[in-house]
Amino acid sequence: MDRFDPARGHEFVAFAVPTIMGELKRHFRDSTWDVRVPRRLQDLRLRMIDAVAVLQQEMGRRPTYAEIADHLEVGEDEVREGAKGAQVYSAVSLYTPIPPGDGDSLVDLIGETDPCYEKIEYRAALRWALAALDERSRHIIMLRFRGDLTQTEIAAKVGISQMHVSRLLSRALARLRELIDPELPSPRRSHDLPSGVGVDRHR
Repeated sequence: MDRFDPARGHEFVAFAVPTIMGELKRHFRDSTWDVRVPRRLQDLRLRMIDAVAVLQQEMGRRPTYAEIADHLEVGEDEVREGAKGAQVYSAVSLYTPIPPGDGDSLVDLIGETDPCYEKIEYRAALRWALAALDERSRHIIMLRFRGDLTQTEIAAKVGISQMHVSRLLSRALARLRELIDPELPSPRRSHDLPSGVGVDRHR
């Protein structure tokens, strides 16, 4: 109303209709997108909606990106970018209920505990426990599990018998378990140890 100038000789309706339409378009452009995208993509989305309606009527099927791009006289990559931008016009809440309505929501179906966090904790505990062993026991542990040597090969490197290596390994592994978690029972047989930590007497 304040911007209307009757001295220009135009009717109020001729001024009001495009003005109101412009304000409505600006409102939808600036206030209704859940994720803000560049204005050119917002405008392209509107053009693509019109183009799809026209082409679908003509072809009897949904048009391809290439056909939409040809109709709008823009590049196909630009149309693909516009389609991606249109996906963020409205977002779904992470707390949207999931049928059949047993209390679960979308957030319950996505994300999971990263197993690497647990591995980091294990590595830190093991590094600390290894430092508490005597040098020979630590060396034998490293040869066995990092070097993947058999007990016989370790015995040859260290200069002791294979039986002695077996006893030292069992004692060192039991000590590591005790240091990492004192509540764990101290194993007396290799198959009592955690997977991947047992002593293989046949290697």
